[in-house]
Amino acid sequence: MANDITAFFGNPDLYRLIVDLVTELNILPPERPAKNSAISGKTIVFTGTLTRMSRAEAKAKAESLGAKVSGTVSAKTDFLVAGADAGSKARKATDLCITVLDEDGYSALIGNQ
Repeated sequence: MANDITAFFGNPDLYRLIVDLVTELNILPPERPAKNSAISGKTIVFTGTLTRMSRAEAKAKAESLGAKVSGTVSAKTDFLVAGADAGSKARKATDLCITVLDEDGYSALIGNQ
């Protein structure tokens, strides 16, 4: 594999192609988690069917605001965001006295961040 990489970048035409491509890229610095958000440092679990965003989008947003996203409810969970058909995770969160939010409540909590 090392020989293939060396051969690729040793080819002047291919090297020039990569250099030209790099000049067209606009690489942005990584987003840093917000330090002042309402969920910074909190553990959040998403469950049920979310209607405003996909689960991956919800996770990425929460992490960008400094939260840790978990797939399971435990005593360390701070918030459970429950979409439609939340099921057993919502019941467990209620039993553990964890704050359960619907999507509107979650949106209100994070605001426009």
